[in-house]
Amino acid sequence: MKFLHTMVRASNLDDTMDFYCNKLGLVEVNRYESEQGRFTLVFLAAPGDIDSAREGQSPLVEITYNWDPEEYDSGRNFGHLAYRVENIYETCQRLMDAGVTINRPPRDGHMAFVRSPDGVSIELLQEGESLAPQKPWASMENTGSW
Repeated sequence: MKFLHTMVRASNLDDTMDFYCNKLGLVEVNRYESEQGRFTLVFLAAPGDIDSAREGQSPLVEITYNWDPEEYDSGRNFGHLAYRVENIYETCQRLMDAGVTINRPPRDGHMAFVRSPDGVSIELLQEGESLAPQKPWASMENTGSW
């Protein structure tokens, strides 16, 4: 058995792609549109997984966009996606500068959570050892749910 992908639904494909690609930094590696099925599938890989993802060797995030409007509540979510990052503080600052709310700041220098425009929880984990606590992160409160 081999893990292939995790699917998340998008209510607005442009907003979702902006979050995952422009803000979080994932890369589109494949796209499929079905006129008959009235949907678009977009497959995304982490930058370090692009080559192996194109060869079917790394798991992907599948964004499913149904062309006919549908409301997705938190009951359709599943938990979270998780990504290892080189520097948790720099990643969170870049996301915050791009307008993303840091729901669970990296107070411990190791873990943070943000949410996509569709409410999918994204866990960010520091690569290697936790970084030493830093301001403003060390005293930053949680915002919303994660």
